Amino acid sequence: MGADGEKAICYSCQAAAAVARPPPTPSSRECIILRMEGKETFKNAVQAMQTAAEEALRRCEIDITRIKCIIPHQANRRIIEAVGERLNARPEQLFINVDKYGNTSAASVAIALDEAVGSGLVQRGDLILLVVFGAGLTWGAAVIEW
Repeated sequence: MGADGEKAICYSCQAAAAVARPPPTPSSRECIILRMEGKETFKNAVQAMQTAAEEALRRCEIDITRIKCIIPHQANRRIIEAVGERLNARPEQLFINVDKYGNTSAASVAIALDEAVGSGLVQRGDLILLVVFGAGLTWGAAVIEW
């Protein structure tokens, strides 16, 4: 796991009440301002997810060929595919369902894991690589044996 608060401005959320005059009511949609620098976020997400995944694999003393299924944070297809390419993963190793549900934020890996198991893609004894990225900027990865 890791974090880089110096890059938090790339992808952050701010309560509008801190900047708006007069402040919005708590029930208004204007209460939260989401800010994202797309190109910087993409670049940082791909790099951080690659680094986290490689570190998890190194600590487990395995390489990507032993991984049955890579379940990344489902931010967007471009990020997932870029991470897969950088890891030298086979396309069939990458589990992608962002086209079905969109970016479900912190729930995306849990949803994808449930779907991969439910579909029979992941079987008992398989090695799975989970890799995530989020606001702040934060990231992490884990290798698990199902």
